[in-house]
Amino acid sequence: MTYAVDKSDEQWREQLDPNRFAVLREAATERPWTGELLDEARAGLYTCAGCGAELFESGTKFDSHCGWPSFYESVRPDAVELIADNAHGMQRTEVRCAGCGSHLGHVFPDGFGTPTGDRYCMNSLALEFSPEGAS
Repeated sequence: MTYAVDKSDEQWREQLDPNRFAVLREAATERPWTGELLDEARAGLYTCAGCGAELFESGTKFDSHCGWPSFYESVRPDAVELIADNAHGMQRTEVRCAGCGSHLGHVFPDGFGTPTGDRYCMNSLALEFSPEGAS
């Protein structure tokens, strides 16, 4: 797929710290219960840490008790790209930023009690948070 933001690995390495590069560009996963956005409860917007694209609204965030920030839907259906992921002997659906192709996490159809039934389980390192009303 072609993305609006297209950079070489070298350019991404210059922009991102090593932990963010590992998650966003190499599909690594941060350890559960360690992400700085896990307990973020303020109103606001979550954007891609790679390209700044809008991804999730705070009103769709919920506590799924999985150890990573969870959302039940993206800000728009075309904000994210869903890719079949059969790595590590599991069948999962990877979530990537549609703006730059960065790995964000995975979506699971087990978001019981949510309007969509989905749980977008995202890495804090893949996201930036802008509180509502911030300039």
